Amino acid sequence: MEWLIPVLIVVALVLVIGIYLWATYNSLVTLNVRVDEAWSDITVQLKRRADLIPNLIEAVKGYAAHEKSVFESVTQARAETLQAQGPAEAGAAENHMQQALKSIFAVAEAYPQLQASQNFLQLQSELVDTEDKIQASRRFYNGGVRELNTKIKVFPNTLFVRGLGFHERDFFEVTEPAAIAEPPRVQF
Repeated sequence: MEWLIPVLIVVALVLVIGIYLWATYNSLVTLNVRVDEAWSDITVQLKRRADLIPNLIEAVKGYAAHEKSVFESVTQARAETLQAQGPAEAGAAENHMQQALKSIFAVAEAYPQLQASQNFLQLQSELVDTEDKIQASRRFYNGGVRELNTKIKVFPNTLFVRGLGFHERDFFEVTEPAAIAEPPRVQF
């Protein structure tokens, strides 16, 4: 009978550890899926913006066809955005896109007829809406990454979660905060 108490203590301890591991694993899977979903939301919004860019270029081109370098930089930034793999590359592409959009809107400011064009105004409105959605998706993604990374780094999780295939994720950050400090001005 004396051996029963130590056995029950060991069984209870194994049960508590098992429940902890099960709960931790499930919460990490949930956070991982949430981060993947949030990244998917970002890529959808980046694609939506990239789809608007050719229309915006065409609208501006009709009034300022001689601004070839501006159109080339916007086209290049669009290509970088579409080819970006992961948050680090997307952050760098985001810097280039913001600079390119600023330059195209600077060109547009010189043409009052363009700013009065219904098509251009609609494209500007859609672009502003898309930029807002990108920022919201980015905040959601970075929040999920923060939760996942914290869960991975806390003790005792840090001892075993990497062995289960979980790893820290990168935040979606821009490499040049000054590039997005002031969003492209859209004047109606």
